[in-house]
Amino acid sequence: MSKYKIIGPAVPNMPWQDRPAESKEWMPLWRYSENPIIGRNPVENVARIFNSAVIPYEGKFIGVFRGEQINGIPHIYLGHSEDAIHWEFEKEKINFVDEDGNSFMPVYAYDPRLVKVEDTYYMMWCQDCYGAGIGMAKTTDFKTFTRIENPFLPFNRNAVLFPRKINGNFMMLSRPSDSGHTPFGDIYVSESPDMVYWGKHRHVMGKSPEWWESVKIGGGAAPIETDEGWLLFYHGVTGTCNGLVYSIGGAILDIDNPSVVKYRCENFLLTPEEWYEERGFVPNVCFPCATIHDAETGRIAIYYGAADTYVGLAFTELDEVIDYIKEHSVVRQSDTETGRR
Repeated sequence: MSKYKIIGPAVPNMPWQDRPAESKEWMPLWRYSENPIIGRNPVENVARIFNSAVIPYEGKFIGVFRGEQINGIPHIYLGHSEDAIHWEFEKEKINFVDEDGNSFMPVYAYDPRLVKVEDTYYMMWCQDCYGAGIGMAKTTDFKTFTRIENPFLPFNRNAVLFPRKINGNFMMLSRPSDSGHTPFGDIYVSESPDMVYWGKHRHVMGKSPEWWESVKIGGGAAPIETDEGWLLFYHGVTGTCNGLVYSIGGAILDIDNPSVVKYRCENFLLTPEEWYEERGFVPNVCFPCATIHDAETGRIAIYYGAADTYVGLAFTELDEVIDYIKEHSVVRQSDTETGRR
């Protein structure tokens, strides 16, 4: 019997692969043996797809994908799948519209997240807002994508919604930074009554002395609601003599006040080790953007960008990953504070 429980729907057809015999048994995540699941040149005029988000939809799966066009400009493409592993992509990038139905395209758009809150699907991405900012849109049918006002001033990245309202408000993580490839960044949480006006910005957690997240951190997949708190997979960044390295970390946030960190794993959960993570357009990157999880079994599939070139898939089980995070947890004063100063 499971120790912990995912609060959410059952997804019995979610992708899954049992832990391979050769995997490191002391690590809570293991890679899909057929990675990467999306390779180079996946659709006409798109050189690479990576850092993308997927979600169950009408018994199948749908996703929003960062498509790096052959001209170097990223935009978001829609993908469809029967099994969440093999994907078919629409040839044209998503056409965003304004509230009047007129085309309203971002200058560029990358690193999308996709979260269902009540009956609406919300997409967040990084875009140009006279500097790096957060773009947002909503849809109910994946045919019409209506832009929402930018939630924050630039400069900001890595926004992701919680999958339900907390204390009556929408809640969203983000990572304020600067307009460049910032050498700093902490995770904050903000709230809104209407998805237009955002406030009560609270610090959640910052970089740590641990080597793998000593430069900056940022939100990843949408938090997973569990009876132990919000399970968060995020990315941590370190610097080396040969550039930055992105790894996947894990934390558990308070269920009613997610600016408070209950547990934070001092170790990475996944770091670049395989060829498709180490070798690509930007080497040494594991960048989580989405999960598919089943409340009945506690199984979790994690989608992550690899080397800014591919999409990888990793798996874990709720009991295993929560126990690992708690066993190796190190929280500091700034983690356990409410984030208000």
